[in-house]
Amino acid sequence: MDRRYRPKAAELILLSGFVLAPGWSQTLSPGSAGAGSHAKPLPLSGRGSAVGSVSTEQKTANGGIETVTSSVQVNGNFQGSVPSSALPAGAIALTLADAVQRGLQANLGTLTADNSLRVARAERLQALSGLLPNISANASDTSTQINLAAFGFKFNVPPGVNFSIPTVVGPFNYSQAQAVLTQSIYDPVQRRNWRATKESERASFLSAKDARELVVLAVAGTYLQTVATAARIDSQRAQVENAQAINRQAEVRRAAGTNARIEVMRTLVELQTQQQRLNSLESDLRKQTIVLARLIGVPLDRDLILSERLAFNAPTLPDTASAVQQAFQHRSDLEAAEAQVRAAERVLAAARAERLPSVSLNGDYGVLGTNPVSGHGVYSVTGSVSVPIWQGGRIRGDIEEAETALRQRKAELADQRGRVEQDVRTALIELETAIGQVRLAETNRDYANETLMEARDRANLGVTTTVEVVQAQEQVASAESDYISSLFSFDLARLALSRAMGEAEADLPSLLTGGRP
Repeated sequence: MDRRYRPKAAELILLSGFVLAPGWSQTLSPGSAGAGSHAKPLPLSGRGSAVGSVSTEQKTANGGIETVTSSVQVNGNFQGSVPSSALPAGAIALTLADAVQRGLQANLGTLTADNSLRVARAERLQALSGLLPNISANASDTSTQINLAAFGFKFNVPPGVNFSIPTVVGPFNYSQAQAVLTQSIYDPVQRRNWRATKESERASFLSAKDARELVVLAVAGTYLQTVATAARIDSQRAQVENAQAINRQAEVRRAAGTNARIEVMRTLVELQTQQQRLNSLESDLRKQTIVLARLIGVPLDRDLILSERLAFNAPTLPDTASAVQQAFQHRSDLEAAEAQVRAAERVLAAARAERLPSVSLNGDYGVLGTNPVSGHGVYSVTGSVSVPIWQGGRIRGDIEEAETALRQRKAELADQRGRVEQDVRTALIELETAIGQVRLAETNRDYANETLMEARDRANLGVTTTVEVVQAQEQVASAESDYISSLFSFDLARLALSRAMGEAEADLPSLLTGGRP
């Protein structure tokens, strides 16, 4: 009777598993049903983190008579820039178009918006990768030896049996090379996530476009404000010269004995007052030049020569209703809000699709052998279907989160439409007011100059004192300042209306030439 020991089947299976496991695990990649894809959550607000703001303001100032003053406010990243090193030495001459072009290239607001667009584009590509085939290849050469005793194997062979099972297997060698394919055949969640990222990318693109509009408003408004200050300086220098002439005239009359000392003192006080105003304006100009340089990326130690001048050519005001409709069609920030709503709708659809089954395919093909030359083809193909049955309420939570984000973004869209309409209506009112102010200020300036000439003539004839001359000169100074302020308010109001209608960059060439607002 043959009493040679025959190992149990279970022992042979375990032994084969330990011997072949290293190679088998790297050549076969069977697919398995996963837990399913998740809807990618969106931030609650579609407006994201604000990079800054740019706005204009027109308010009433009481300067003896009720006048309006305008200003431009720039906040956040739009205040800064990345200085350019490719600039010629010396002073830099800038037209309005040159300044805006530099701002569009160097302002931190546009750079931040462009970077946000790149991030959104990268997220879209990442979402798309889940729908496209994923293919990888690998190759390896393995030499191994296994100690079965370390895994608890003890083989008891009867005495006298000419058979033994070694406790150490190997060393043995195998080589492999394979390609692995993973493909989502049908995944409704990933598909809707990808569509949501497409809308988010479009929203970022439109936000970047709107950031350019804000940079145009910031740079052009600051440029005009600086030009207005320079014009006030020129006017103030003329006032200083007038004050000096009046003072010399008073000195001459005092020397001739036809004037009292108090008359001379009045003219001296007026002269010093005008000089103080000139010094203050020159200080303001230097500071505004620094602000403008920061907006457009010019080194702060460079002198800026602004070649444009304030202009007035009254345009034909558009109808309010048509202007609002045009703004609804062209405002990029409104279009961005609409894209954010569509993105939230796609995410909500993705969350609801988490209840649907998904289908995937996994496969690999390669060669396996004791060495690279003696390999034999091996492959595996696995198709899997994943059907969610119970997820512990996670899907319902995802749906509620997506619904909340959608409600918030719809509310923001409605608010944005109201804001656009408010901007247009406010800009039209301010432009209409500025047009009237320019016409009144121009007439008032002519009257003030005529009054000063008559007062000086009367003083020369000795029929009045220097009090009347000083008062007349104050009226001239105030009228000149009001006229320059009204020109600035007019140009800034035209710029603000173009921004409100979403066409600031397009309308910029006609801003100072009397074209349409």
